[in-house]
Amino acid sequence: MNELVDEYLVHICKNKNLSDNTIEAYKRDLDGFSRYLTENKCTFFNADDLTIKSYIQFLESNGKKQSSLARSIVCIRNFYKYLLKDNYIEKLPSIDYELPKAQRCLPEILTVEEVNKLLCSPDTSTIKGIRDKAMLELMYATGVKITDMLNLNIEDVNLEFQYVRFRNDRGVERIVPIGKYAVEWIKKYMDVRHLYKPKRNDIIFLNIHGEIMTRQGFWKIVKYYAELSKIQKPINLYTLRHSVAVHMIENGADIKTLQELMGYKDISAVQIYLDIISQKKMLEVYKKSHPRA
Repeated sequence: MNELVDEYLVHICKNKNLSDNTIEAYKRDLDGFSRYLTENKCTFFNADDLTIKSYIQFLESNGKKQSSLARSIVCIRNFYKYLLKDNYIEKLPSIDYELPKAQRCLPEILTVEEVNKLLCSPDTSTIKGIRDKAMLELMYATGVKITDMLNLNIEDVNLEFQYVRFRNDRGVERIVPIGKYAVEWIKKYMDVRHLYKPKRNDIIFLNIHGEIMTRQGFWKIVKYYAELSKIQKPINLYTLRHSVAVHMIENGADIKTLQELMGYKDISAVQIYLDIISQKKMLEVYKKSHPRA
């Protein structure tokens, strides 16, 4: 069954405009479905509607988030459409399981003081600390997605004119300005980058082996400094991205500019940051005005 999954993934890579992260998520979804079928002595070909529904209920009982459940359902539906189209099956299962409604949760935002604590955590007397400091400063300067930053080439950074050129998974480019702090620490990192014994001369940020850093590798860095700075909030790979967006709006940035800066395709994606600010203001007013707040 794994061969069919690989074949399908090759198909959507060629014919669908999906990011690498989405492809990876689909692979995990289908691998999980395949394992479930094997454990229940089924295959893709003889799994019926009830089997598929029981799998979704199995995911629910194991605490899968609503967004993950919805993606799994869509993935399995599209996979079976592919099997039908290529004559692997004669009939499409009726996967009419209702898509769970995604719960819209506001992301955790760091205060400016908490961001400063996080960014000041690396030990800049070491080459690792200089690299980590440069990466964190660049993240906060631009609100860049992790994958875009890790794929950043040396030629995409112009320190003289203080801008960076990012390319997303679809090859779309955008020019983003960077501030003096990011420029300063990227310069310092470039002075010691050769000590990592680069195996790639194009990628700017390298791991200890001189190769491109993975998302998991960078997550370990963020997690380490979050613990070191003793910030009492849950932090993930998107926390700095969300935080810089809120801080910029609070300081007068318009949402159209913010959309372009952060690379959102749809301006409606920025609405969540306005909701966060609105919620913060409501809480501040309540605390100041309610007699028993």
